[in-house]
Amino acid sequence: LEVKGVKQNYLDFEKNLKYSFNNKELLKNALIHKSFGNENRKYRNINNERLELLGDTVLALIVTEYLYKNYKTSSEGELAKIKSMAVSEPILANISKKLDIGRYLLLGKGEELTGGRERSSILGDAFEAILGAMYLDSDFDTVKEFTLNQITDFIENIEENEDIIDFKTILQEYSQKMYRVVPEYVVIGESGPDHQKIFKIEVQIKANKTVFKTVGIGKNKKSAEQLAARRMCDKLGGKLNETL
Repeated sequence: LEVKGVKQNYLDFEKNLKYSFNNKELLKNALIHKSFGNENRKYRNINNERLELLGDTVLALIVTEYLYKNYKTSSEGELAKIKSMAVSEPILANISKKLDIGRYLLLGKGEELTGGRERSSILGDAFEAILGAMYLDSDFDTVKEFTLNQITDFIENIEENEDIIDFKTILQEYSQKMYRVVPEYVVIGESGPDHQKIFKIEVQIKANKTVFKTVGIGKNKKSAEQLAARRMCDKLGGKLNETL
């Protein structure tokens, strides 16, 4: 890639990963966001989305296998919930930040100016693309070792990390895949003075003839919606399976 300093940047980035790619082209592709191709004709059809798809599948298998072997008394629903949280966007973005992936991404100028290097969705996708590239460059065991080094602490301390989990996103992805609908959030109650409002919000998933409902209460609408979504994830535990 004819960009000043990129070759050295790759070497620096590999030090962060503690892995040296045999095929540097795979690493380069894993770091190309689609916005870069929009402004560089040569890379119009080259981005990290295919590697992201592969990495997403590899990641899911690694985490599921780890949970199966190490959480022997947990039910399917409990394992599915932990897995969906472990591979969620906030966790993957957090790992990406620790690896400093954002610094090495190739972004379009527009994406760059609007904070793309810090955007959770871009960072999470890039981490999955790195896993896909590493899998093609080496083998499953190598990727598994790397991945577990990055994610095991989050899994083992999942309750402490629940504050950074976006349950609304997890729930929406599940609802769209299973029922082809998005969850609806309805304010069903407000109390307290204006400077200390308490909101009561109900989330609903209208699945054919069945309507799932849970309620969350918070000091603002956002926190109430998150709690309602979290309770819905708990309620759907047995259903929150490999569709995520």
